[in-house]
Amino acid sequence: MAEVMVAGILENNLAAKEDITIGERLESRREYLAKKFEVNVLANNIDATRDGKLVILSIKPQDLNSVFNEIREELQEDQIVVSIVAGASMKKISQGLEHHSIIRVMPNAPAQIGEGMSVWVASPDIPSADLTVVESILESLGEQWLVKDEKYIDMATALSASGPAYVWLFLEGLIDGGVHIGLPREMAELLAIQTVFGSIAMAQNTGLHPANLRDMVTSPGGTTTEALLVLKEDGFQGTIIQAIVAAYEKAQELGES
Repeated sequence: MAEVMVAGILENNLAAKEDITIGERLESRREYLAKKFEVNVLANNIDATRDGKLVILSIKPQDLNSVFNEIREELQEDQIVVSIVAGASMKKISQGLEHHSIIRVMPNAPAQIGEGMSVWVASPDIPSADLTVVESILESLGEQWLVKDEKYIDMATALSASGPAYVWLFLEGLIDGGVHIGLPREMAELLAIQTVFGSIAMAQNTGLHPANLRDMVTSPGGTTTEALLVLKEDGFQGTIIQAIVAAYEKAQELGES
């Protein structure tokens, strides 16, 4: 995700290459990142964060404490820490760094192609000008939504962050269903992907509620009606809701650990 953010920043001219510095411990990764983005890449996180207005934490949750210990004493009062670390609450980051200016972001995988959904929350003391900068960065990845209460981050984790996996599993089912009834796999893949893509585009373009759109293609006694009956009998919609609830509860559990 850090690479995606750097790419978005550079492609949208939000910062110059010389103004971006990455801290990376692995030499092979340092060489790769320096060659790909032509930005500053350093082995020491202290040096990497020293002069930056925005300090972005894009690390594994298990590495948080070591990074806290590494940069805590070097953070300046006017620096803003932006975290995309899964499950790490603003309180945990603030206490770990002994720093008050924190922004927590929950992006998702489609950010890799500029079609992401990022939900974020910021400390109340952060100036609006700095919020605008972060907003621009997130918009380079797709859509963004600033919330006032951190509780919505765990909810977004369950819906938009984990959601692509639900969609891809459904897509996989469409493809396998097509193959099962006799379609060549290549044809089934094209039909399924375009069907999902077109359905989403139609929802966006019309602004109609999904239930209204569904009614538009559901004729009495028709094939769609028969298929929807099976989905309802098998608890399709309820299962999706239960999956989101389970993901939300797990996100809360991770945040408390």
